[in-house]
Amino acid sequence: MANIGIDLGTTNSLVAILVDGKPRCLLGDDGAAMLPSAVRYAPEGGVTVGAEARAEAPRYPGRTFTSVKRFMGRAPADCAADAQLFRYEMDTSEDRFVRFNVRADSGAPFRAVTPTEVSAEILKALKHRAVECMFGEPGGAVITVPAYFDDAQRQATKDAARLAGLEVLRLLNEPTAAAIAYGLNRRERGVFAVYDLGGGTFDISILELNDGVFQVMSTAGDTHLGGDDFDRAVAALLIARAGGPALSDAGWRDIIQSAEAARRALSAAETVTVALPADLGTQALSRADVEAAILPVLERTGASCRQAISDAGLKADQIEAVVLVGGTTRTPLVRRYVEDLFGRAPFCDLNPDEVVAIGASIQAELLSSSSTFSEDLLLLDVIPLSLGLEVMGGVVEKFIPRCSTIPISKSETFTTHVDDQTAIDLHIVQGDRELARDNRSLARFALRGLPPLPAGIPRIKVEFLVDADGLLKVSAREEYTGIAAQVDVKPSYGLTEDEIEQMLESSIDNAEEDVSVRMLIEARVEGEGILSALGKAMRDRELLEPGEGERIDAVAAQLETAMAGEVYKTIQDLSKLLDQVSAPFAQRRIERDLTRALSGQSAASVADHLASRRAVESDVESDHV
Repeated sequence: MANIGIDLGTTNSLVAILVDGKPRCLLGDDGAAMLPSAVRYAPEGGVTVGAEARAEAPRYPGRTFTSVKRFMGRAPADCAADAQLFRYEMDTSEDRFVRFNVRADSGAPFRAVTPTEVSAEILKALKHRAVECMFGEPGGAVITVPAYFDDAQRQATKDAARLAGLEVLRLLNEPTAAAIAYGLNRRERGVFAVYDLGGGTFDISILELNDGVFQVMSTAGDTHLGGDDFDRAVAALLIARAGGPALSDAGWRDIIQSAEAARRALSAAETVTVALPADLGTQALSRADVEAAILPVLERTGASCRQAISDAGLKADQIEAVVLVGGTTRTPLVRRYVEDLFGRAPFCDLNPDEVVAIGASIQAELLSSSSTFSEDLLLLDVIPLSLGLEVMGGVVEKFIPRCSTIPISKSETFTTHVDDQTAIDLHIVQGDRELARDNRSLARFALRGLPPLPAGIPRIKVEFLVDADGLLKVSAREEYTGIAAQVDVKPSYGLTEDEIEQMLESSIDNAEEDVSVRMLIEARVEGEGILSALGKAMRDRELLEPGEGERIDAVAAQLETAMAGEVYKTIQDLSKLLDQVSAPFAQRRIERDLTRALSGQSAASVADHLASRRAVESDVESDHV
C-alpha cells in the first residue's frame, strides 16, 4: 500500500503519489487535479463535494460551504465576523467550537456541521480518488497545514482525517512541503524564501537547503489572509459601483464568484466585463482597478516577510531565491510586490497550485519502509511561537523558543514556594511576552498528592515535548515520590485573526518594558521568600549577637519598603544585603540544629545527614512554580 500526500487547501485540495519515483497529482473524473474545497449537503442526506458544489453555491447558499479551513480549530467568538462575511449561520447554542446550521431551501435548518466534518468530506473525496487511481487503499497520508496553524488547528486537521478514514503519518507545513518539491526538482543549495499565498492563509518561510538537508530557519505568516480576501475586496468594489445594493445570500455568493473569475482573468487580460447578479447588469473592470482594490490586502504579507527575514538573522539581499506557492501568486501584482520586497524576481517555473501536494507525496514516500529517498533527504522544521510555563508572579519561563527545530523536548526542575504545598497548577502559554497574561493560554493541568514538605524541598520536573506534527505534550513529575501528571494540549479553539502577528509585534514593541516588569516581579518573589524564611528564623532570637537583631530588622524593614516600590534593582540589592547580614545568624542556627539532630549518632549517620542536607540546599536553588 502506497502512502499519499494531501494538500488540504482553503480554495482547492489535491492528492499526489509517487509513480515510478516521480511525484504526480492524481486527476479526478473531470481530468482536473484540483478538487474545489466546497461541500453541499442535501436535506435527504446526500453530500456533494468539488466543482459541482462550488458552481451551485449561489443556488444552494444555505447548505454549501467553502473556505471552511478558515474556521478550523477556532472558537465561535473568534470567527463570528467571518461567518457573517460568508453568510454562514452559526449554531448559537454552542460556545466551545464552531458549528454551522445547514438550511434547506425553505430556510429551516435540518442539521448542523462543524468545519472539521466539512473538511472530512473533502478528505473522503480525495481518498476515493486515490483508491480509484491506485486500485487499493492508501497506506497512510501526509497532510499539509499552514506553518502558522496553532495546536488547535492542527488537531482539528488530524480529527478531520480520522473522520475520513485516513491514517495521518505526519502533518507537514505547507512552505516546507513546497521546498521539498522545489529542492528535489532543482537540486540546489542555498538560502531560499518560500512565499505561500493561498486561498485563505499566508506563510513565509526562510529555509537553508544543503545536500538534501532542509533546515527551516524561520517562519511567519497569517492564518487569515489569502485569495478570499482579494475576492471580497473586488466584490466590494463591484457592489460600490452598482450603488451599494443589499444582496441576498445567493446574490452574495454569485458576486463573489464573479469577482474571483474576474481577478483570475485579469492575470492575463487588461480588462474584462463582469456579469453581476440579479438585475445589476454588467461592469467593465480593468487590471488597474483590481490591483488598487487588493493592494492593501497584499501589503499585509510584507510585515510577515520582514519578520521572518529578521528571525533568520538575515537581510533581504542574502536570500538567494524566492519560490512562489499558492494559486493567488499567479496575480501579476503579487509577483511584482514580491520582487520589490526581496530585490529579485521570484521563481515561477513550478506549478504553484500543485507544488505543496507534490512535496507532501515525497514526504509520504520518505515515511514508507521501502522509500528510495530516505538516505538523501532530511527535513528539519521549526515551531512558530515560543512555548512556556507560568511561574510565581505571573512571569513566563520559556521552555521552547520560537523557531526551534522540531521535534524537540525540553525539561526544567521547579520547586514549591509555600510550606506544606500538596498540589500545583501548571499553566501552559504560547507567545513571546514576558508575562503570562500577555500570551495565549493553551492549557492548564494539576499535579496533586505532593507530600507536605517545607517550601523549596520538592523537586518537580516539567517536560515540554513537541512532536514532528507541531503538537505539544506537557508532563510533570515530583522526583522524590514519583507522582506524575501530563496533558496533551488540545485547546478547543485557535488563534484569532491576526493574533499571532500581533503577538510577535507586541513582544518586540514591549520587550524593554516586559523585561523590567519581569525583573520587578522576580525581585519581589525573591524578597518575599527571604523575608518569610527570616521571619521563622527570628523566633530563635536567643542565638543573636548583641545589636545583630536590630541590624537585621532594619534591613528587613528597608526591603519591605522597597518591595512596595517599582525599582527592582533596589529590591535585589537589599535582598542581597539582608542575606549577608543574616548569614552568621543562619550559620549558628544550622550548627545548633545539627548538634541536636546528630547527638549520639555514628560517623556514617552524620555523613548521610550532611549529604542529605547538601541535596536539600541544592533543591532550594530551583525556580518556584
